[in-house]
Amino acid sequence: MPLDVWQSIYRYGASIKLDASAKPACEKSASIVKTAAAGADPVYGVNTGFGKLARIQISVEDTAKLQRNLILSHCCGVGEPTPEPIARLMMALKINSLGRGASGVSWRLIALLQDMLAKGVTPVVPGQGSVGASGDLAPLAHMAAAMIGEGEATYEGERMSGAEALKKAGLTPIVLRAKEGLGLINGTQFSTAYALAGLFEAQLLARSALVTGAMSVDAAMGSSAPFRSFIHELRGHKGQIHAGQVLRNLMQGSPLRDSHFEDDERVQDPYCLRCQPQVMGACIDILSQVSDTLEIEANAVTDNPLVDIETGDILSGGNFHAEPVAFAADQIALALAETGAIAQRRISLLVDPALSFGLPAFLSPNPGVNSGFMIAEVTSAALMSENKQRANPCSTDSTPTSANQEDHVSMAAHGARRLMDMAQNLSAILAIEWLCAAQGIELRAPIKTSLALQCAIDALRTKIPPLGDDRYLAGDIETATEMLKQGAVLDAVGKEIFNHE
Repeated sequence: MPLDVWQSIYRYGASIKLDASAKPACEKSASIVKTAAAGADPVYGVNTGFGKLARIQISVEDTAKLQRNLILSHCCGVGEPTPEPIARLMMALKINSLGRGASGVSWRLIALLQDMLAKGVTPVVPGQGSVGASGDLAPLAHMAAAMIGEGEATYEGERMSGAEALKKAGLTPIVLRAKEGLGLINGTQFSTAYALAGLFEAQLLARSALVTGAMSVDAAMGSSAPFRSFIHELRGHKGQIHAGQVLRNLMQGSPLRDSHFEDDERVQDPYCLRCQPQVMGACIDILSQVSDTLEIEANAVTDNPLVDIETGDILSGGNFHAEPVAFAADQIALALAETGAIAQRRISLLVDPALSFGLPAFLSPNPGVNSGFMIAEVTSAALMSENKQRANPCSTDSTPTSANQEDHVSMAAHGARRLMDMAQNLSAILAIEWLCAAQGIELRAPIKTSLALQCAIDALRTKIPPLGDDRYLAGDIETATEMLKQGAVLDAVGKEIFNHE
């Protein structure tokens, strides 16, 4: 499935339902597992214990108990619940993975997950407890617990027991068969759901940063010459070429851009203005690479062991190891941090009368008695620094677990979970830039900006007036942040701005 399907689940609460053509392979693999469970030969997770307990063989009479105990024993998550959009995305990813017919689970289990997703039964999944290998065991166990009538779930906005949520939705708890518990908790779906959510937010914010960045250039009466295609075509990076094109589109026809060609003693603008195509282009390229990785992972089978329905073999492997997701999350974190870092320097430039080419100190019409955006800039610096700290790699922080059986892990869950907080921080940084750049452009009146950038200012002004005398700014920043997260900046300038020529 393409990424836009996963984004519709995350953003708009969509559901998925597998085509019935997937059913035969699922049922065949389940039949192979059933036969193996009754056999004398040990098959990991089918008629044996788990992890270091794999040497202990389990009788066929204890098959159901083995799987149920697996789920209950692995429900060890702690921390705040996973946000419902991400939990639903995790469920959808698990449906897609199981539907490939290599996990040995029956169609009825997939059908229950589909019904839960469609009817809005969302397991309560604590956010902490996965090291990103052997699968996201604890988080996925909490998902599975609701399916067997244990744990907790939300339904119609209320939190209740898993059993009650299923009952209210007209669904029946499932009794797990051979390997079905293991099939549910082995996999990277928790880490991948968080990584996808981080990717979707980062993509929106990268585009928004091009708009607020262009506004800052006009507010500072900077040059648009560094955005000419000649420069970027010579280097050749696709993201840089695209970013330069978008910045040109945004500033096209701006009187501010053209008003200072004479009597401007500046030879070159600071990097935060001039190097936007290079920095944001690199971020765009990273996110493009990550998109490819996560699209593959979203459609992957990450269970263990896997069933080859052509040969009947049940093969132990390591597809549950989330190293690709961990690397992807680390790359998203870098893009989020760098987008915020260069945006923060633009904010700093705009409030500094020594650098802003004639704007009043801290963008206040009457500085001195008023402090203007002085501390808004400090807040943006605090958020930038926090994101830079969080951008340190998580994928290098392996630690042995499970009595050294699982002796190298990815930490993908850690890497992916931090992305939502980083995206929130970046949203606030860009919101502050939006406020400052709009104020700066308006202080240049009667000279105007481009039509596209004026639309971005007009969208902001529907809820937040210009800053005159000092006022309580926290509310303005919060409002602008929420507007930006909802795509208001992008809606204002129009999608055609981002089309490559």
